[in-house]
Amino acid sequence: MSDDSRKKGFWGGLFRTKSSATGSGKLEKTYPRRASEGDVLARHRKSENLSSAKASASSSDRRRPRRPDTGAAKGKGKGREEPNGSAYHVGPLTEWPPAGMSSTKELTLGAAMQLIATGVPRFKGHKRFIPHASDHYYALFATAAGNGGDETDAANPHDAMTQLMTLRLLGSGPALDPWETLEQPSFSFCYGRRPGTITLNHWASIASQLPPVIALRDPGIVPRDIGLDLIFERLQDLERRGLEDDDDDLMYRNLYRKLLRDPDKYRSPHKTLDKQITDLIMVLSRADWIDFTNPKNQIPTTFIFDTDMSKSQTYRSFFHQLLLSVELDARINSRLHLTEAKEKLLHQIPPTIQWNLALARRWRDNVRVDDYGSTPAEVRLRFKLKKRQVKVLKRFAQIMKWPNLGETLESLRDRDARSTLDVVSSHTMAFFSGLVLPGPTFPFLMMNTLIDMDPDPATDELAMLMHTFPSCGFQYRSSYTYWTATSVVGKVLAPTCHAIAGWVGPARPTADLGRSQIARIRSRRPLQRVTDGDINTATERSDPLGPMAQVFPVNEYVLVSPDRDDDGYLANLVRIEVLSLRPVPAAPVAATASPVAAAAAAAAATPASGAGPRLFDASLQFAIDGVSWPLRLTFDVNFVNAWPCTDGPHPLFFDYVYTCVKADELVSIRDWNGQYGGHPHDRSARSLSPAAAAAAAAAGGTSLSTAKKTASADAAVGGAAAKLGSSTATSKSSSLTAASSINTTAHSHSHSKNQQQQQKDGRDRDSLASEDEEKVLVVEAFGVADNEVLARAWCSHWGLSAVVADIGKTCMACAIRETFAATLNVVILVDDDQNGERDN
Repeated sequence: MSDDSRKKGFWGGLFRTKSSATGSGKLEKTYPRRASEGDVLARHRKSENLSSAKASASSSDRRRPRRPDTGAAKGKGKGREEPNGSAYHVGPLTEWPPAGMSSTKELTLGAAMQLIATGVPRFKGHKRFIPHASDHYYALFATAAGNGGDETDAANPHDAMTQLMTLRLLGSGPALDPWETLEQPSFSFCYGRRPGTITLNHWASIASQLPPVIALRDPGIVPRDIGLDLIFERLQDLERRGLEDDDDDLMYRNLYRKLLRDPDKYRSPHKTLDKQITDLIMVLSRADWIDFTNPKNQIPTTFIFDTDMSKSQTYRSFFHQLLLSVELDARINSRLHLTEAKEKLLHQIPPTIQWNLALARRWRDNVRVDDYGSTPAEVRLRFKLKKRQVKVLKRFAQIMKWPNLGETLESLRDRDARSTLDVVSSHTMAFFSGLVLPGPTFPFLMMNTLIDMDPDPATDELAMLMHTFPSCGFQYRSSYTYWTATSVVGKVLAPTCHAIAGWVGPARPTADLGRSQIARIRSRRPLQRVTDGDINTATERSDPLGPMAQVFPVNEYVLVSPDRDDDGYLANLVRIEVLSLRPVPAAPVAATASPVAAAAAAAAATPASGAGPRLFDASLQFAIDGVSWPLRLTFDVNFVNAWPCTDGPHPLFFDYVYTCVKADELVSIRDWNGQYGGHPHDRSARSLSPAAAAAAAAAGGTSLSTAKKTASADAAVGGAAAKLGSSTATSKSSSLTAASSINTTAHSHSHSKNQQQQQKDGRDRDSLASEDEEKVLVVEAFGVADNEVLARAWCSHWGLSAVVADIGKTCMACAIRETFAATLNVVILVDDDQNGERDN
């Protein structure tokens, strides 16, 4: 064995597979660190080339493995005191080890939990299989507990105006767990507290494998033909008196003499709840009903807005289906139906029936029948939520700084006084009535309602906002742009805007759009994905104490904190310059294409207002210390709001390796951890030029095509600055040249008595090239919000999702651990208390 390999093996064993308490024959001191003879198992990331079937089985090897069950550690969890009876002081730590404690001390499990894990969120993944589907389909969730407070990572539904986006399957009120809602992923646990972020649960749920909706087999049961007046008579009766579950004969007559036919009428009448529920499910399974699982049908008011006689059949059919759904919902939620049976049934019935029940629930909660007749024009409905929705819309317009605010609010008041709010469009009718199905439709209903209330003719250009194209936004009056929270532009620009009701704004305008114009954003799906195995092992991979052991040496932990050099951030060198939108060229039309296809392609390439919304590629240009740096928003990445912790800062186990950079140094980092390059041994993480990529390809590290792709992506970022010549290098010497000495933290858990010096020495300043594909990049984006926007834009450019943590709510150690739990590679640290520009 050569000296180099022996040296590498020694240091690799010291940092990665051995603790300071293990004996390898070369260390001066030994301690009984591990119950399994001292090994901290090496963490392995699974290969990108694994098949999907093999990935699930091997995903438990990703990052930190499942800890071995060591019986020697049992019985130590109860002790939070030393053997002599003296308890450790619990409170925010200012140094590590705490005053009066030796760096060579070994803690018991109870003492370690008290000193290290108090107030720390503990993450847990959940995998649930889908009823009536194969094991290839499942739903993923993530929860956290132990942070010692009532705060979570989710936005308040009332403040975020998202109450109508979610529906609890059983019971009223907000869902307590993410699997309790009809819509999946659950919008009760979707939006994070910070603008443009999502929750850890939503990040996990994105990786769920949900089965496609399969049309139900027609059972052949035909309901009785019934007129519109009888439908509304029964709806009004259920509204006023409820279900007659105290009189079996009356309940039977109301169902089978008016709506259904009982096939066992003379042998065994269906007078029990279970048989009636079965019959209603069977009749609602017919193929000729409206399928509300189809996104195109998830705005119910489109079927009842038009009351002309030409649409009377559609109108009657909708309410016939609604009545049957209300009958079914009333029986499922009857007081005679046991809670356990309700829960089991609601999770077992097909999705098509579940969405019918959702419509029935919205109707029963929010709509009342005042008058009715035999024609649609005679029906008069009363909306319980209308007054509240008027206030909500007014607040939404004010927060979004709507350009034509005065005239819009005046139009809103006038229509409210004349009771004509619901006759403008089907979207306004849905918004003011509360007849909104759970899911992503509500943000578009609210924005389209605001546009409909605006009397400015320019809003006619914004009539094509549809929930079937969620990644979109628009510019209005050349004043502001507004973007959906699901679009990458909205996610990146959110730190400078408000995020409410699924919209991000008001954002900066752009010269690439017309005065009032819609833009649909093209983005790619990142290669970075989470698997079911990653979610299942989230607890083990993010344990604050590290792998299970008999004792926990103090010198295996370090108290980490960001570099709070206020002088370095007072200058605030980062500023957003331009939001650019480049139209996507139309796909080439084959010579043999039909004239219709050729005309459609030509219309798509024409920027005329009548051609409909165009598709654009988005990019942001930043000024960093006087130099322009463009970043393309190529990948549709996500930003996870970090869970808050209490009693921080907390110590960090040495095996959670990370690297710290400032926000303005990000432009010098390419392809972090090799997400889009070759093997780390053959490719430097700082390959900045096409020449470097070609050299790597020539060395056999990557294919030439991969090298060209990486080089072209690098050129897209650095090309503009390269054209500036030597002046660029001169102007950036004060900030970007520091990237060559970035703080790379690979904790050596040295025995230094000075904790601050230990943390500083633990940062390797030689290079960003890393052989550890799991190393976390910690971006210190303090100061103005433009720093955070730069960090998010860099993530979108390279396809790296990130955890965003407010250092005042989540300590740096907890943010890094959550990044490991989510199998991400980037943490963005911000400080809302320091940044006085954020308008809460």
